Amino acid sequence: MLDLHRLNLLREVHRRGTLHAVARALSYSPSTISQQLSLLEREAGVPLLERTGRRVQLTPQAELLVAGASRLLDDMERLEASLAPSTREVTGTVRLAVFQSAALGIVPQALSLLAEEHPGVRLEITQREPESALDEVWAREFDLVIAEEYPAHSAPRRRELDRVPLGSDALRLGVPRPEQHRAPAGRGIRSLAEAAEHAWVMEPRGTASRHWAEQQCRLAGFEPDVRFETADLQAHIRLVEAGHAVALLPDLVWSGRPPTVELVTLDGDPHRTLFTSTRTAAAARPAIVAVRELLARALAPAEQGTPPG
Repeated sequence: MLDLHRLNLLREVHRRGTLHAVARALSYSPSTISQQLSLLEREAGVPLLERTGRRVQLTPQAELLVAGASRLLDDMERLEASLAPSTREVTGTVRLAVFQSAALGIVPQALSLLAEEHPGVRLEITQREPESALDEVWAREFDLVIAEEYPAHSAPRRRELDRVPLGSDALRLGVPRPEQHRAPAGRGIRSLAEAAEHAWVMEPRGTASRHWAEQQCRLAGFEPDVRFETADLQAHIRLVEAGHAVALLPDLVWSGRPPTVELVTLDGDPHRTLFTSTRTAAAARPAIVAVRELLARALAPAEQGTPPG
């Protein structure tokens, strides 16, 4: 009989490409992974892997097993979800992946609501970029992700993942307040075009936020002078406060508190869309349903408290 745990290891090899990558991700040794896959080959009675340099390639028979393993894992998840409503209390662990501003603006209030209404649910939270987190939810490293979609930029889609709208978040130009100036950046800026000659802080290349921010600057007629690059939005705020840079900031980063920099509303008042995503097989789990509902409630006050500069 085929072992489901070993089938899942084969699925991870299909996803990651090397035994060492699987070993790092799952905290096993490469030799342990190799031994388990050798056992799976004996169970299946067919060759499963072919080496191509440092990588391994799945045989056609292994591809069939990976597809079957995914269906089996989904069926098990649906079975577990169907059993859960038989108990009155919502319990279980939900592994949530979030990006930084959601961790600041949504998660603390959601945790308070969770402790009050569903104390039997354990919420484990890890900060991740939304693009990679969606893939990690599919791979069962997380159960749920808060993700984002910027105007005219579609987030990756996977057939096995659902998508539930969470809310929206205004995106504004952050510039130093006049009384905060220790450097010349930002004085008197009232539009994106007026920021053309100033230093910028942006998130790293390859992120949706960076691509969107650069496109906004180009549409305004200039190439941004990005002197500071960091994924930490608190660092963005500090650089703007000190007058060393300007930045495009989401309202959610203020977490309902008054902004400490001047915020300029952009033409068209752009908003990013926030949503949650989980595997369709897990969507009916009461713990996931409960966490999603509380996340939406936690976001609502932040949406209402939009902070103009």
